Amino acid sequence: MEKAETLVKRHKYIGKSCALFFSSDPIKITRAQGQYMFDEADNRYLDCINNVAHVGHCHPDVVRAGTEQMVQLSTNSRFLHDKIVLLAEKLASTFPDPLSVCFFVNSGSEANDLALRLARAHTKTTDIIVLDHAYHGHTISEIAISPYKFDHTGGEGKADWVHVAPCPDTYRGKYNDKNCDPADFGAKYAQEVQTLIEAAEENGHRVGAFIAESLQSCGGQIIPPKNYYRDVYKYVREAGGVCIADEVQVGFGRVGSHMWAFELQDVVPDIVTIGKPMGNGHPVACVVTTPEIAASFTATGMEYFNTYGGNPVSCAIALEVLEVIEREKLRENAVVIGDYLLEEFHKLKEKHPLIGDTRGVGMFLGIELVKDLEKRTPATVEAQIVITRLKEKFVLFSADGPQANVLKFKSPMCFNKDNADELVQKLDQVFSDLEEVRSKNGPVGKMAYENGIIDQSGVPKCLVAANGDVTHPTRDN
Repeated sequence: MEKAETLVKRHKYIGKSCALFFSSDPIKITRAQGQYMFDEADNRYLDCINNVAHVGHCHPDVVRAGTEQMVQLSTNSRFLHDKIVLLAEKLASTFPDPLSVCFFVNSGSEANDLALRLARAHTKTTDIIVLDHAYHGHTISEIAISPYKFDHTGGEGKADWVHVAPCPDTYRGKYNDKNCDPADFGAKYAQEVQTLIEAAEENGHRVGAFIAESLQSCGGQIIPPKNYYRDVYKYVREAGGVCIADEVQVGFGRVGSHMWAFELQDVVPDIVTIGKPMGNGHPVACVVTTPEIAASFTATGMEYFNTYGGNPVSCAIALEVLEVIEREKLRENAVVIGDYLLEEFHKLKEKHPLIGDTRGVGMFLGIELVKDLEKRTPATVEAQIVITRLKEKFVLFSADGPQANVLKFKSPMCFNKDNADELVQKLDQVFSDLEEVRSKNGPVGKMAYENGIIDQSGVPKCLVAANGDVTHPTRDN
């Protein structure tokens, strides 16, 4: 179909709340390979968005593993087969003791939902501490523990059994380099969790769990300060709770130096949830926990059954993803390319006043844009302009964070040095173009620029939709 026809059918048959990237002018993707995606005109886009295609789009070995297994056996998970136990054994070998028991599901949302059930079975309480701006999934239970959703449009606010701790953002959070000694960041933010535990107990509640992404993604590519999780886990466990690490976006070696991002803080969670990259685009996910917590779940007497979770095809694909990570040394690549990119992002920060902060580890990086370096005013519109201009230059990028002003880098792990140079060169050009526009247009032009109007140089500060409506750039998740 022509792109226009595809859009018409999508508008007719797909729910309007199902968002597209670059929604005002979406790209129609027809194929992908490695770190590249191609549109209907066969234009090649450098993919800096897809942490799902972890080892590269349509990796031939992963495709082969899935195809061969589908030809041989594809059935539900109540039948005994080798692939599920081989995958569980392989996964368990990558985790520290006592994390060794696996429950297979189909998505990260399902994994986090099951993690809540495990925690409640073990602690006999529902109260939970979450981080502000966190996102843990799209099910009812996960929306309830995701301030990223329940505190925004369409959300119903916080339930009384949910306690929200400040996000450990050391750039614009409650404790930052303007009001706190960096050496105290971890202790200060961890104490906020202890305060919530004490307040809950004073009100007759008992906290049963703490859940957090090991590195917060939708919250703006947040790297927690040293010792933060060490202290938080101590406080939660002293209160009788369990600690859940959400690795759905940041696991499987994305940080480079370790397989799992929680290892950066030298802690061992009680429950870990994994998904997205696990199947390289195939729907497979997992909850990994301790024998003790698994036993508590069994003791409830309720059988756990997931029709497709752990089916032979999903397990064959996930096994091959793990093999590719090792065989192609993708963790090592994440260290080399991630370090190089972060250094180049630092150089861009020194050159362009629009960049307030650069941060990250491995292939999980963020560039925070601000209108004023001293005030750190979020440059939300500018972030949307940057990702739109990059799209025009055939680079796919996204923006997120509470003010949608953080550029997020989370590419396939096969991203290479040439790709990194291309990205940096095009970012540099886009930032330079924006600065030129602002300097040339004077007060009136600057006002138009900041309010989302297209300027004479063609920077798309408002976009024309397929139906002719003129709309301002919106946050693309």
